[in-house]
Amino acid sequence: MGIQLPKGLDKLGLENIGRVFYNTDYSELIAHEINHGECKLSTSGATICDTGIFTGRSPKDKYFVDQEPSNQHIAWGDTNKPISAEIFDELLGLTQEQLSGKDIYVIDAYCGASLASRRKIRFVTEVAWQAHFVKNMFIRPTKEELSDFRPDFVVYNGCKATNEKYKEHGMNSDVYVLFNIEKNISIIGGTWYGGEMKKGIFSMMNYWLPLENKLSMHCSANVGEEGDVCLFFGLSGTGKTTLSTDPHRALIGDDEHGWDDDGVFNFEGGCYAKVINLDPRSEPEIFGAISKDALLENVVYDYTGRVDYEDGTKTENTRVSYPIEHIKNHKEDLHAGHPTNIIFLTADAFGVLPPVSRLNKEQAMYYFLSGYTAKVAGTERGITEPEAVFSACFGEAFLPLYPTDYAKLLGEKIDKYHVNVYLVNTGWTGGVYGVGKRMSIKDTRACITGILDGSIKDSEFETLPVFNLAIPKSLKGVKDYDVLNPQKMWKDKEAYMETLKELGKMFQENFKRYDSHGDEFNFESAGPQI
Repeated sequence: MGIQLPKGLDKLGLENIGRVFYNTDYSELIAHEINHGECKLSTSGATICDTGIFTGRSPKDKYFVDQEPSNQHIAWGDTNKPISAEIFDELLGLTQEQLSGKDIYVIDAYCGASLASRRKIRFVTEVAWQAHFVKNMFIRPTKEELSDFRPDFVVYNGCKATNEKYKEHGMNSDVYVLFNIEKNISIIGGTWYGGEMKKGIFSMMNYWLPLENKLSMHCSANVGEEGDVCLFFGLSGTGKTTLSTDPHRALIGDDEHGWDDDGVFNFEGGCYAKVINLDPRSEPEIFGAISKDALLENVVYDYTGRVDYEDGTKTENTRVSYPIEHIKNHKEDLHAGHPTNIIFLTADAFGVLPPVSRLNKEQAMYYFLSGYTAKVAGTERGITEPEAVFSACFGEAFLPLYPTDYAKLLGEKIDKYHVNVYLVNTGWTGGVYGVGKRMSIKDTRACITGILDGSIKDSEFETLPVFNLAIPKSLKGVKDYDVLNPQKMWKDKEAYMETLKELGKMFQENFKRYDSHGDEFNFESAGPQI
């Protein structure tokens, strides 16, 4: 059993609780997972679970209670939908009823490595592997810290409960992921997916910290031997995790960070990596992290527990969570000083953006608010069309406040700490997807190295038309300098300019949503000019 009973157990609203497994150690949790039939053991020693019919988040089932004072700050819309306090209380009762009358797991953990900014979170669930998941993903308190742990926020995971009255409640489905900011409670029902707990707390940090003039960020971060910190922002598929994993730099974290007066700090105590087509040669750190205490999700495996990482039968979103200690070269205290460099990553499938561009402050604000990448919608016959994706601040799905609130903080910090900002394209060159080719990882690494060691500043720069981006004419480690200017990589120069203008129009159209935010966010001149 766990080391002690949590303080405030009587305030959870649960009745006839059986055994309480409190911050149970890994060995006991894994034994429960296996004995309860929740999980299997893989040949690497990691545990394997299935998350049920939901193998990803359910964003259409996420709601915030519409009440004062939080409703004055929330950006209401498709991302943040309102729900009444009365419906929340009814579903809280349903969730508490689901968790009553049985054994439960309670995990107390920190979100945030900064003592000045962290929050104490309590997770309550009846499923052992979900307790395992949050134990992996959040910062694990010491025994001494647990002795006086009083949570700032409680998450009730009643995944086995469903809301049969959802139509009457005007909700999307019988799944619910609800937040009551005034009560400091979140409730989950109808979905087993562990990522709801991870991203739910990330959403709350994105609410709390900016109101304290601290920036919350969807990015990875690492630090060099000289203490120089680099942030990597980017949507899925842009290389955020891969490029921040560097044998010469310590990993602070791979996904969620804060930036307060003391510097940059990880929100989490673990990593949550995609494993579809995982190759030990190209991603040895992640492959090596899949060992005892790691938790694999929705992977296909044989009777011996050998995992087939190439099999996406269950989902393409196969994942693994593991304590950050499984990455040998990580920053042990999970925080460092203020950034020297910020890198915005994009995978431009239109093939028109340069592999690296230097941004001024206004351009940094523009591209941060744009949050651009491109995805490729393919068919079995390979007929594809690039599709532009814009996600404000590179994480719009998790922003309770208006995107401009985060951008304002970023701009202030860029000024205060004299941060260099760059845009790096890890996408296509020489033509659109299907015609051109993907940027070589060698050239991308050279661009990153040039930023990190400062040698890019010694380059002579030229200006990319339409987007007015400053691009280096040469760069150490890049063999063919022509690759630095995408126009030179296209055989059909007229087609290049037309495609460049088309992408520019997409940026302009997307940025119109900020027209009503006044002169303070009138950064259109920093974007494409057609």
